[in-house]
This record gives sequence, C-alpha cells and structure tokens, in this order.
Amino acid sequence: MLQPHVGDSLDVLDTPAMLIDLTLMEANISKLMGCFRGSTVHVRPHLKTVKSAALARLLLAAGAVGGCVAKVSEAEVLVQDGIDDLLITTEIVGKPKLERLVRLVQQSSHIKVVVDSVAGAQALNQAMHAAQQHIDVLLDLNVGQNRCGVLPGDEALRLAHALRDLPHLHLRGLQGYEGHLQHIHNPEERAQRCRSAMHLLTETARQLKEAGFAIEIVTTGGTGTAEICASCEGITEVQPGSFVFMDVDYRNAIGPIYANALTILSTVISRPTPTRAVVDAGLKSLSTDSGMPEPKGLPGVTYQPGGDEHGILRWDARAGLLNIGDRLELIPSHIDTTINLHDVYYAHREGKLEAIWPVSTRGKVQ
Repeated sequence: MLQPHVGDSLDVLDTPAMLIDLTLMEANISKLMGCFRGSTVHVRPHLKTVKSAALARLLLAAGAVGGCVAKVSEAEVLVQDGIDDLLITTEIVGKPKLERLVRLVQQSSHIKVVVDSVAGAQALNQAMHAAQQHIDVLLDLNVGQNRCGVLPGDEALRLAHALRDLPHLHLRGLQGYEGHLQHIHNPEERAQRCRSAMHLLTETARQLKEAGFAIEIVTTGGTGTAEICASCEGITEVQPGSFVFMDVDYRNAIGPIYANALTILSTVISRPTPTRAVVDAGLKSLSTDSGMPEPKGLPGVTYQPGGDEHGILRWDARAGLLNIGDRLELIPSHIDTTINLHDVYYAHREGKLEAIWPVSTRGKVQ
C-alpha cells in the first residue's frame, strides 16, 4: 500500500483514518491558553487525551508549564521524547510499577506523583530509598468524585504528617480532580458544585500551610471546569485535556466553546436500503462509552456500531443520501478512548496533509 505523505490530499488516505483539522485545533489551544494568559494559574494539560509527544510540544510552545499523564508507561514514552516535566495523576502501587518509576526518576528529576494513603507512600519511599532517589509528591484529595483520594481536612493532615517520616518523598502540594462535574449540562449547577469542590481543596491547602507544610502546587480542573477552578483563590494549576480536540459528549455538556477538531474519516461500503448505509468504522475505530459518534455535517443522520468493523448510519426517507464509495467524517463521542484505538494522526489544513504524527502513548495502560 502506498503510504501517505505530507502535502498529499486527504483523498489518498485509506479508511478508517483519524484526522486533525489543524486550523480548528490551533484555535482551541489559543482560546484556552488565552484565558490564562497573565494569570497566576498555570495550564498543565492532561496528555492522556492527545497521547503524543508532538502534540505535547505544541502545547508547551503555546504556554503550558508541563503535562499530566495517567500512567507510568505514558510518562516513560514522553520522557524518552524529551517531555519530562510530568505529573502522574494516578496512584502508583505494586513492585513492577515502582521499579519502573524509579528508573523514570533516574532519567528525569521533574517527575511528580500523587499519594492518598500511608501504605502507598511507605512503599514509594522504600523504592526510592533502595535506589537513593527522591521524588516530589502531591496529596490526592477526594473532592467529591469518590474515586481515589484522601478525604479533605483532618485525614489529609494526618497523611501529610506521616510523609514527614518518609525522607525520600517531598510534599509539594495537592491534587483534587472534580471529574464528576465535567459533563454537567446546566452551567449554573456545574459552576456552583465546582466552587464547592474547590473550597474543599483550597481549605485543605490552607490548613496544611498553617500546619507548616510548604504547599506550592494546588492542581485541579478539566475542560468543563478549568476556568471556574481558576477563579477560586488558591488554585495554582489546571489540567484540561479534551479542549484540544473536543468530542460530542463535552460539546453537548458545555456548548460549542471549542471546535470538534478531530474526526474519523470513513467510507460507505454498503447501502442496503434507501435509509440505511454501512461504513467501515465500527467499535475498533470509534468508542461508544460516552454515547454515539456523530456524522459531521449530516443533520438527521445517526450512527450506531454494527460490530467491530462496521458502523450503521440511518436517516429519514430523503433520496440520494450517502451512496456506496462516499466518504464522511464521524465526530467521536469520547475523544480519549477513540484516540487510543488508532496508531496515527493525519493532521491537515484545508484538506492537505501537513503532518503525520504517531499516537505514541497508545495502549500505555500500565
């Protein structure tokens, strides 16, 4: 098969193919970064969305202070590509992961991790002691998501005091991610609940400072709440990720603040009836955990998966819609999990390929 090259038309791409509209993506990045320009709140985008060192470099050039990742394996890839100021936002537990983290810290002194338990912190300290390394840590605070995280207030203070007995860990701050609020459709409710969550986070930071802890970082916020979080006194960083590309689920929740810059190009391979067509993009090309993808520019046409390799499009009785061989773009419902299904980004401007980037942390789940 002939490989596509920079400068080619999108017509040369086989399908399914993952496209980035660079004009839209750049506008998204510029818009979000512009919201924080001149602010004391920094942007540390979550790179579990873009999964790419090339895109991480674009975000750093636009003003990001570093990046977040969810897993050690993501950090390993990015550090190898020169992206080393990273916060790993998920607790690191178990001998294999701790051994990998030690090797990572030996390569970069800018790695930070989160802890939410004495047991987890003790194991981390033991691993660092054995390698004669040190690491900066943040307390992971439960601000209402009820996933990971120590409870605000007294429990967080007890954990912070326990860290004082672990000489290879250096407490730098707090993380409190309000992921449960990202997709609330009502903007007033989203803002009110977000401010309540931020109060838990900043009040705990205040208590820790009063107890003598040098709290420098208070990090939080996703695409749906970043600006709200930043308006709360005491927040130092936000971690949005989906804003770069956006998806149907986020757009439906927060409105068209950012454009849908990433799509999956597909081909109609069958037209069994006048109101049904089949495309070559199924569950192996588009995730459906947050609902159905949306055909771009085709109002009234709906998508549902037809299996691993097939997608089924339906519409009303309009004649002449979607013939065999037609190509169309599908907007993912959940950007992170869809990107993880693909090896390559085809970045274009007005239909001409401008860059081809590997999805370098695809499948890095450890």
